[in-house]
Amino acid sequence: MTENEISKIIFECSLKIHKALGPGLLESSYEECLYYELKKKGLDVVKQKPLPLIYDEVKLEIGYRVDLLVEN
Repeated sequence: MTENEISKIIFECSLKIHKALGPGLLESSYEECLYYELKKKGLDVVKQKPLPLIYDEVKLEIGYRVDLLVEN
């Protein structure tokens, strides 16, 4: 599957969720719904994946977290 095909699926699922729920909920609510929809589509999705921050000789193991990592 190409990046464009994956992006299209993500966009369509996001739009479906926004139409159903509307604005104003917590980000975690939308994230959980998007995770659910993408898994239903058969995509490989990982929630809250740690992303290290590397600066000079310092490596912080959990500098950031990726909300959803889709298809690696």
